Amino acid sequence: MSMVPPSLLCLGLCLSQSTWAQKGNLPPPRITALPGSTVPAKSHVTLLCQGPKQAEGYRISRVGSPEPMDKEEQITSRKTNALSIAEMTSGKTGLYHCSYQRGGRWSQFSDPLQLVMTGAYDKPSLSSIAGTVVAPGETVKLQCFSKFNYDVFILTKEDGDHVTQNQSSVPHDGGRQTIFLLNPVSSTQAGTYRCYGAFHDNPYVWSQPSDPLQLQVEGTTDSPSSTQPRCSTAPSGNRASQDIRLGIWIGVPVAVGLLLLVFLIFLILYCLRKAKNNAERKERHPEAAGWVNGQASEAADPQDVTYSQVTCHVPHQGTAGTPSWVPRQTQSSEYVTLAFK
Repeated sequence: MSMVPPSLLCLGLCLSQSTWAQKGNLPPPRITALPGSTVPAKSHVTLLCQGPKQAEGYRISRVGSPEPMDKEEQITSRKTNALSIAEMTSGKTGLYHCSYQRGGRWSQFSDPLQLVMTGAYDKPSLSSIAGTVVAPGETVKLQCFSKFNYDVFILTKEDGDHVTQNQSSVPHDGGRQTIFLLNPVSSTQAGTYRCYGAFHDNPYVWSQPSDPLQLQVEGTTDSPSSTQPRCSTAPSGNRASQDIRLGIWIGVPVAVGLLLLVFLIFLILYCLRKAKNNAERKERHPEAAGWVNGQASEAADPQDVTYSQVTCHVPHQGTAGTPSWVPRQTQSSEYVTLAFK
């Protein structure tokens, strides 16, 4: 077995140390993911390595693989290098970092970026034990639970500070759960939270996200005023009884109003029908009304009336010196009215 000359060994170590020193002289770049590092299965994502303007080329690789996946593709003359992943799969998950080249030297690696695929398993549930509206300074307990035996649960905040917590699960109610603590809670922790489930053997492949939980902190612009009562989950029975009472208070006046409206419509129709019947009756029997009114008019018309004077002669027994057969005119007379039509 031949021995390596000490001079060559020293030369190799010196070159290695010189190369490391040169890399350490350049500040690290920044790696980001668009639209985000938590990517649904089969979705598109782009990794960007951002360095100084003087950068001559870039390379992106996974942690543990110092060489780029495709050296010819990764080392370019562009000042911003992009690695495009057209379809996210479990084999492309993991920790990624990048570096840039300048003056023949390579920079330090960026901070690692965790690239995660979601949607591989059923979603867990997320709830707040103390309610979704809390006061500043309180301790908030968020419970993530699933019937699946996930090894870990991950809590993420979608807006503001993108906080991520990762905790092991424990058995609970025939499944697994974990309790995430926000202590003490402040206005910066208000926002939308979700949780995921994962397994130890594939930590970058997560379940579907839970339904969103909106946490509000009193005194912030997104929360109710501190003078308003805090939100709490009321029993379903009380809520149902309140709804019934409210329905009664609203329904009774409406029913009374409808009854009055129906009565008025019926009364109007009755009056109209009665007037119509009277008009039809007059049209069928005009002589009845004419006889009553015509009797007075005929009596008042002088052209239709003839007066005749009748003189009555009453025989009287004769007196002394006067024959009994001689007629004698009476002093009274009667008038007979003859009416002609």
